[in-house]
Amino acid sequence: MTEESTPQYEAVIGLEVHIQLLTDSKLFCGDSAAFGGDPNTHISPITMAHPGTLPLLNKKAVEYAVRLGVALNCDITRHSFFDRKHYFYPDLPKAYQTSQMLFPICMGGELKTGLGDTVQIHHIHLEEDAGKSIHDAHDDYTCIDLNRAGVPLLELVTDPVIRSANEAFAFLTELRKLVRWIGICDGNMEEGSLRCDANISIRPVGETRLGTKVEVKNLNSIRNVKRAIEGEILRQTALVEKGEKITQQTRGYDADANTTAPQRDKEEANDYRYFPCPDLPPFEVSDSYLDEIKAALPELPEQLLQKYTAVLQLPEQDAKVLTEEKALSDYFNQLIKETPHTKAAANWMLGPVKSWLNENNASIEQWPVSASSLAKLIEMVQGGKVNFSTASAKILPALIEQPAAEPIALATTLNLLQDSNEDELELWVTEVINSMPDKVQEYKKGKKGLIGLFVGEVKKRSKGKADPQKVTALLQEKLK
Repeated sequence: MTEESTPQYEAVIGLEVHIQLLTDSKLFCGDSAAFGGDPNTHISPITMAHPGTLPLLNKKAVEYAVRLGVALNCDITRHSFFDRKHYFYPDLPKAYQTSQMLFPICMGGELKTGLGDTVQIHHIHLEEDAGKSIHDAHDDYTCIDLNRAGVPLLELVTDPVIRSANEAFAFLTELRKLVRWIGICDGNMEEGSLRCDANISIRPVGETRLGTKVEVKNLNSIRNVKRAIEGEILRQTALVEKGEKITQQTRGYDADANTTAPQRDKEEANDYRYFPCPDLPPFEVSDSYLDEIKAALPELPEQLLQKYTAVLQLPEQDAKVLTEEKALSDYFNQLIKETPHTKAAANWMLGPVKSWLNENNASIEQWPVSASSLAKLIEMVQGGKVNFSTASAKILPALIEQPAAEPIALATTLNLLQDSNEDELELWVTEVINSMPDKVQEYKKGKKGLIGLFVGEVKKRSKGKADPQKVTALLQEKLK
């Protein structure tokens, strides 16, 4: 049974995404925000909520929040403050979380997904993370690690406009790419730096009122978000079809069993007793500060996609691959500054470069060949000094081993420069024609595809040094 087999109901999905910011310190104190470390080593009296300690807002976290808001076309709240969200968990030392309810720093906005649709965003707010409860470190006790307590988060809340698990998957994929692109989060879901909860309800097709929603937690990968949503839609559909009531609650997702289980009934906002935090003054986002952040923002994937297709005339699929990650796009942008042959540059990026990265399980930052050197190799191919096959199969591997070497020097040392001497070419072509009289007759009777065989034989006799374009032209002339 699948989503598609139950068309009488439609899903209504909203996502709550927690984005851990790449700051050095926590949101309200100087304790390290780095992942890992021995338990309870990234803490201080402020993280521990000792009496008399006071918070101080991390300016970099505000900058990152505004940076994401600008990238998503949000309205930036100019006058904002923090609220206390009260609840008691052992991993929350203050018994409240410092968050934003009334005036989130970003309102509205949208993100276009890879499926071509657009997901509207309700708001984005700043808040601190809680600590971590560890249940398997001791037989009789739950242990508490407060290293994560106070780490700065952005909580992005979408409108309930997502209609399928595939759309949620596409949204999260694009969001993770964006936060990495603008440098505010590493997007590593396995380490918890990007976490997602899904609010899911169903309703009859054509109904405008929202159904009873269920929040699903413990989703530690984008794939598991998709699986959990698919499963929850089926669970709710089965309940409704049996005439049973859906309970508004929080459910935990078990990835191994691919099922959800109830955790608690869902709290309402008034259950948290929100009120403005008296220890933190309001903060302002000025026009000049906002302008600085806008000016420092890199070209975004959607902008580069338009540039690559409209200006550089690259195929859309090529442009999409080149904008998968910022570092890859940065390298390509540097490459096309070094050579005017943009289509050839894209082919090299998507061919030999990508192949090496995949084979070595490496990122573009680990690619040893500079954009300048690769551009020189491209120029050699475009100028007819070597053919692409020789350049990619022989010169490029040598350049990877000796990144400081000049491509032309390597080609010369390896005796790979193409021979364009007309006399030598004519000699090789004549030898090949004379050695294959039967094939020559077949060619003259109409089997024009044999030209490739003749060119290949010339390449063998020249040990790869013959210019294939000139060889082809010479063969066609002599075989008339």
